[in-house]
Amino acid sequence: MPGSDLCWRHVVICTLNSWLPGDPRGFRTRDHKLHSSGDYKHRPPRGEHTGLHRYSRSVSGQPVIIPPALREAVGRVILDKIEHRVLALAAAGMHTHLLAELPVDLTASKRIIGRCKAAASHAIRNTLPGRVWAHDGDFKPIRDYRHHRNAYRYILDQDDAWIWDYRGA
Repeated sequence: MPGSDLCWRHVVICTLNSWLPGDPRGFRTRDHKLHSSGDYKHRPPRGEHTGLHRYSRSVSGQPVIIPPALREAVGRVILDKIEHRVLALAAAGMHTHLLAELPVDLTASKRIIGRCKAAASHAIRNTLPGRVWAHDGDFKPIRDYRHHRNAYRYILDQDDAWIWDYRGA
């Protein structure tokens, strides 16, 4: 919509220590100061940053994994807290995807998702105490209809996740 202060975004939030610098699936550090030559779709060469990944694991602790029994609670809390339109959400063990209409202003979008992450952590803290979510997330703006459709389908196709979409709501 011309002049709108909202846009559709494919948001991905990861749990703490689930994707560390040096990860063999590909990685980028904050501000892209260091990154691999590949990504999760096109893996970097084997062993490209093995030492960095080993070091990252040694100083970071175990990855947080949301148990299957808690994934629906996480997803529902995010849906309740977001206060914006959501078309699809997938809450998995180490990440959550959602297709949501959020502010064009990235800082405002991050603030909204930050409140959702806090509420979700609070909702499951009796079973999963401590910090659950990694800093930040991925907030890809949707470029066009095709991108929108592909992001929607991708979210609904997540393995081992609690899935929600607007049609079944």
